[in-house]
Amino acid sequence: MERQEISRIAHRDHPIAAPLSDEAVRTLLDRLLRDRPAGRLLDLGCGEAPWLLRALAARPALRGVGADPDPEALRAAQRAARLLGVDRRIGLHHGGVREFTASEPFDAVLCVGPTPALGGPGPALAAIGPLLAPGGTALLGTAYREGGGPPGPSDGGLPDLAGTLAAVRAAGWLPVAGHTSSRAELDAYAWARTGALADWALDQPPGPDREQALRVADGWRERWPGSRGGGAGFVTMVLRQGS
Repeated sequence: MERQEISRIAHRDHPIAAPLSDEAVRTLLDRLLRDRPAGRLLDLGCGEAPWLLRALAARPALRGVGADPDPEALRAAQRAARLLGVDRRIGLHHGGVREFTASEPFDAVLCVGPTPALGGPGPALAAIGPLLAPGGTALLGTAYREGGGPPGPSDGGLPDLAGTLAAVRAAGWLPVAGHTSSRAELDAYAWARTGALADWALDQPPGPDREQALRVADGWRERWPGSRGGGAGFVTMVLRQGS
């Protein structure tokens, strides 16, 4: 199976592909779109577009655009948009987040999850900047390294939280709000995605897909309990461009 299919299966029970509770998602969207009941919202790496769909359902004058390289996730997003009655206010584009371009800027841009694929917070914000209208806001979500010591191969070279904030500031952006995922949110996310993948695998006949899914779930599970007191955290920031 391809990585995208594994991710879709793993997120069946946790539609936000990040360790965030429903309350945290609602609070962050409210802050991102404060004083913007209308306008245009972009989600880079939208997947099945849960952030966009929640924003559009709550704001009847808002329009949304999502971009993602996974065509099946986009088809699922389109089906969900029809069920919610927001399909006329959403546009979905198949392609990589690096390649996305727009003819007019957006009032707000979401990028929660694909930050490492873009090269880290600095390069991600460099990609977001040209897509954002003056005075607009961005929502950036990214993992960071917990615990002491320098970054290394075991943690993917992630900076710690202070280093993440320094990279944001060095890129010319300022946090105006944010959410650091709690241990409960991190644990709930880990339980959901390892459990969903194992559950799916146990319903499959013996074969390569079943074995791959179980192997991936086992790997995630082995790394997760060892992260207590270290490992990775997750921070989601509402940002504005500064001097």
